[in-house]
Amino acid sequence: MIKLCFICLGNVIRSPLAEYLFKYQAEQNGVSHKYVAASAGTANYRVGEPYDGRMRRVAAVHGLHYEGIARQLHPLDLEFYDLLLVMDLENWAYMMSLSDHPEHKAKVHLLREFDPQGGASAAVTDPYYGDIQGFEEVYQVVERSVQGLLEALEEGRIVKI
Repeated sequence: MIKLCFICLGNVIRSPLAEYLFKYQAEQNGVSHKYVAASAGTANYRVGEPYDGRMRRVAAVHGLHYEGIARQLHPLDLEFYDLLLVMDLENWAYMMSLSDHPEHKAKVHLLREFDPQGGASAAVTDPYYGDIQGFEEVYQVVERSVQGLLEALEEGRIVKI
């Protein structure tokens, strides 16, 4: 079983969306038994808060319903998860600073590495201070990225460390 953790700043918009979209797509493809997915934030200021209602409303329009509360990344997550998928370069830099172990660093990937419209340093932007259109754009980016990630995993282009 491959264990994935999606990571953003506050764990209220991007990372829980990626977690639930990954679970949904794995289920739709009949491979959910192969994966465990979770999400976390690098900062502690949203811990215990519900996921952002604007993102949940946009996701619901697309048929994806999810609920939960934010949690902060724990140092043991570096050991537990096989892949740590971050939303932007700030999250990536934070993850790189958490451990000197090469195997921990090798687990960290930008989610948009797997987006056909993304790239090696492309970010999933944070729509928090924008309008609802920004949330829709983030939904589309995360959906493409997660689909690309699942395809890469299923095709063996990325393996657990």
